[in-house]
Amino acid sequence: MRNPTRRNRNIGTKKQGYGQDNELTIPEPVITLKSFYERHGNYKKEKRIINGHEFILVTEQTRETSKHACTIDDIEKMISNIPVKDYGKLKFIILRQPKRKEENLSSVWGRLVYSYEFEDNYFPAIIIEANDYSKSFKWSKKLSPDTQDELERLRKDGHNIIEEKRYFTAEYKIENVRQTQLYRTLLHEFGHYVHYLEFVERPGTENEEFEEWEKRRDDYFKLSTADKEKFAHKYADNLKKELTEKGVIPFEKI
Repeated sequence: MRNPTRRNRNIGTKKQGYGQDNELTIPEPVITLKSFYERHGNYKKEKRIINGHEFILVTEQTRETSKHACTIDDIEKMISNIPVKDYGKLKFIILRQPKRKEENLSSVWGRLVYSYEFEDNYFPAIIIEANDYSKSFKWSKKLSPDTQDELERLRKDGHNIIEEKRYFTAEYKIENVRQTQLYRTLLHEFGHYVHYLEFVERPGTENEEFEEWEKRRDDYFKLSTADKEKFAHKYADNLKKELTEKGVIPFEKI
């Protein structure tokens, strides 16, 4: 027989919905259509002509405990050694200061944005994010094969990965972060863009119908994350190897 005084075991738990409205998310203000990575604090911008191509490099002011590992001149030198045909319509290079909540929920070394709004202009952008050097980063020891590969890449970049009981941990060191972001992340994001160019832009002709281009674009965005990551890793690895053999990288911070 049902006892009406017996307490429901689900009260106050997720099964009854408790706390579902309180989950941590990156806020999206309703007054703007911009994504969180398009909203800037104080920044300065510089125009650089690299191999005849105009880039706008934007440096966002960092917090006291954060720094950009790469300089504008570092990035200009790296881009100058990337094939010009791979620039496409890429225009913005953003050195960005993520918010604290973004660092906790959506921490990345960098990202590619196919259409990025900056000062009312829309162009593809590569974002390289600042890091908070008062913190360390950690991974659960239950790693996917892809995450295991990334951990090994970080070791090769110079990060001191420590194996603890439940986690792998490492402290942020600016020289190691520079190694990761300048010689790998920047090339990796270029790899994503080149994949897009080869899949969507380069097969077309001047006389093609918009619907044909649109279909290729839609097909590209239907590709799996694994396929996109595989292409970008291969592009970055091959170019890094070529530049290393030529003696272009590594180089001192400019």
